Amino acid sequence: MNYEKYGRSTASAQYFLQLAGYLGIPVIAWNADNSGLERRASQSSLQLQLAPSLEHQTAAMLSILERYKWHQFSVVTTQIAGHDDFIQAVRERSTDMQDRFKFTILNAVVFTKATDLMELVNSESRVMLLYCTREEAIHILNHARDLKITGENYVWVAAQSVIATGTPPTQFPVGMLGVHFDTSSASLVTEINTAIKVYAYGVEEFVNDPRNANLSLNTKLSCEGSGLGDSRWETGDRFYKYLRNVSVEGEMGRPNVEFTADGVLKAAELKIMNLRPGNNKQMLAWEEIGVWKSWEKEGLDIKDIVWPGNSHTPPQGVPEKFHLRITFLEEPPYVQLAPPDPITVKCNMNRGVLCRVGREQDMAEMDQFSAHRNSSFYQCCSGFCIDLLEKFAEELGFTYELVRVEDGKWGTLENGRWNGLIAELINRKTDMVMTSLMINSEREGVVDFTVPFMETGIAIAVAKRTGIISPTAFLEPFDTASWMLVGVVAIQAATFTIFLFEWLSPAGFDMKVTPAANHRFSLFRTYWLVWAVLFQAAVHVDSPRGFTSKFMTNMWAMFAVVFLAIYTANLAAFMITREEFHEFTGVDDSRLSKPYSHKPMFKFGTTPFSHTDSTIKRYFLEMHAYMRNYNRTSVQEGIAAVNSGELDAFIYDGTVLDYLVAQDEDCRLLTVGSWYAKTGYGLAFSRNSKYVQMFNKRLLDFRENGDLERLRRYWMTGTCKPGKQEHKTSDPLALEQFLSAFLLLMSGVLLAAILLFFEHIYFKYIRVKCAKTDQGGCCALLSLVSQSMGKSLTFRGAVYEAQDILRHHRCKDPICDTNLWKTRHELDLTRLRVLQLERLLEAHGIKPPQKHINAPHAGMLMSRDMTRNHVFNNEFGARFYRPDEREVQEMETVL
Repeated sequence: MNYEKYGRSTASAQYFLQLAGYLGIPVIAWNADNSGLERRASQSSLQLQLAPSLEHQTAAMLSILERYKWHQFSVVTTQIAGHDDFIQAVRERSTDMQDRFKFTILNAVVFTKATDLMELVNSESRVMLLYCTREEAIHILNHARDLKITGENYVWVAAQSVIATGTPPTQFPVGMLGVHFDTSSASLVTEINTAIKVYAYGVEEFVNDPRNANLSLNTKLSCEGSGLGDSRWETGDRFYKYLRNVSVEGEMGRPNVEFTADGVLKAAELKIMNLRPGNNKQMLAWEEIGVWKSWEKEGLDIKDIVWPGNSHTPPQGVPEKFHLRITFLEEPPYVQLAPPDPITVKCNMNRGVLCRVGREQDMAEMDQFSAHRNSSFYQCCSGFCIDLLEKFAEELGFTYELVRVEDGKWGTLENGRWNGLIAELINRKTDMVMTSLMINSEREGVVDFTVPFMETGIAIAVAKRTGIISPTAFLEPFDTASWMLVGVVAIQAATFTIFLFEWLSPAGFDMKVTPAANHRFSLFRTYWLVWAVLFQAAVHVDSPRGFTSKFMTNMWAMFAVVFLAIYTANLAAFMITREEFHEFTGVDDSRLSKPYSHKPMFKFGTTPFSHTDSTIKRYFLEMHAYMRNYNRTSVQEGIAAVNSGELDAFIYDGTVLDYLVAQDEDCRLLTVGSWYAKTGYGLAFSRNSKYVQMFNKRLLDFRENGDLERLRRYWMTGTCKPGKQEHKTSDPLALEQFLSAFLLLMSGVLLAAILLFFEHIYFKYIRVKCAKTDQGGCCALLSLVSQSMGKSLTFRGAVYEAQDILRHHRCKDPICDTNLWKTRHELDLTRLRVLQLERLLEAHGIKPPQKHINAPHAGMLMSRDMTRNHVFNNEFGARFYRPDEREVQEMETVL
């Protein structure tokens, strides 16, 4: 078969190949008319293909693209037989070459109607691989010329089926390239000779193999079967393997004819053709400009080429330069402003590109040079988005002008009209918006967005508060339940059990008998003991006498040791320098979404006319109304307010807050809670902009090759360093760290003053009545103050004695009466001491001089001890009261 006319009239050839495959008959083929048949046929047939295959053609085409550094291209085919195999072969070959040259297939168009080519118009592809018949190529290139995609910047590379033979059509553009091999009758005769050699070598190998001694190469086929013949020649499969493994010596300078496992030639040669003007200016001609040899490493050899548009230089293979007007709004780290160099009026490498920040009408009367020198009109833009824009400009090949939006707003609906960046796109004043513009449903309804280049959401920034400043910090080691358990249960239980065991113990107070005179114990003395043991206070306490109560006291002491150890350890941890902050769960935290429900109310805000502001207004009306009083005009002002304590929290875009938190020199800021209303930043275009798909594909490439991640890590890295925090932990403690201890001491002073007031009330009004009415000493048993209140109620006679003196010798004021009684009592004690000394003298044989003891106050000397009722006689026969030292102290206390 050697049809010179290419088309869909090759069904007979395909039928023949498939029929041979079903019958098991090997075929040595020369399918020059439509190489697309070979792949499908070979899947079910035993075929050896002597013509160059689709794989050879795609490899030669991609070698041309590699030579001229055309990384990206599109594939255009019709529904010609084998078009799917052609596209698959291109993809496989591109993948195999990724190690040395990276290809990108931008489009794969199967042409059925003229509108299918619009995909190429909207693409950035400038190199097209064409696989179709000659007649279909005329139709396709006619429409391509009308769409202006056959000019000097566009290269069409055609397959063998497009070039065919004969004079090229005038519809083909000058400068086309193609791959071709000889399909003339002479070449067919040459390949018949090669086929006979392959067959002969195959028969020789088959016959010489001893394993085939009982096999014959004679075919005996019959559809009837039953002895007349087989429906499939089984020996054909075995014979095909011998044919496939032969090696026929090639022509001089060419490798041997050998086949792959699929029956395809290992070595093939293709001509590289170039469409040029002929001798007749109106005629075109295919001219061989080179050759591609699959067996050589550098298999492509090309001479001078006439390029599209009769140019002598190859096209760039990328879109031609175009200009874009790009609008932005600054927001670190995505876009940040800095003044240009005052001398050169240019931006340094690390300061980005020159951008206009002034309004156009203000610059109307100024010349360009003066405007550039004025920082209020032009500044340097840098940041994440600017670096990303530079990569776009380099890859897509365009120039741009950066202009700041005049009203300084992001773009929200205000009184039914859009403002800011979105209004610029709607009114067609700009081609693209490049900044940290968040994608939401409202904006997507009026403009087109690319795929997101960065994910974000609404976050909350708060400031750390160093140290413990709570007035109740000393109570924080235990929770409320634990303190109630210790104060209400443990202390009370220990006090009453110790007191009860002492009261019931025979060795203790013993409620059934009169206690020992020197045993001082009461319920409030027990409280004093329990509190002193609990806090290990170095104060005088009265210990119980009973064994049981002593054991209970030791149990309480063990409890106190454990309690104090836990309390001290936790208090040390709580009093260590640490950082506290408001832990909000997110924007929907009830303390924020319902601000009036929490007392005191938190102060928080955002920036008006932003995505955050509009989102909160839509979903949290009460919160939005409350925030108006705390909103800030810029993010920097909001962060500064949080740092200074004017605001408790600032709500804004998550990635922006993360960056500003990382830039904080004192490392006092942090973001809390989960992001709300997650979305992303995207490039915005006017509706139905032709640039959307172009930028979309580049963004996906940047994401895949890691360029976006590298930019993110570069720009989102902050200056907040761990070393500073380590230094802060060793700073001296400030007053706030132990303010609670001072507050506790002040509270104790105030409480002591109140107790002093009640003590005065007791001594002045209550003590006398208690002494007269309490006959059994129960008040003394429960007395709180042992030395003053308790003993004053126990020694009732001392009280009555003081009252008698006040009754008979009343001064004008109680203090005078008290001093008088005290002086007389001291006189009586002195007389008693004189008597004691006289007795000592007599005991040593010395007789003291005879003196009358004037006892004008004998009544005082006859005073009784109200607790013991004991008296003594002196040598004069008088009955005197001899108080011991402890009772004297108690009497003085009463006074």
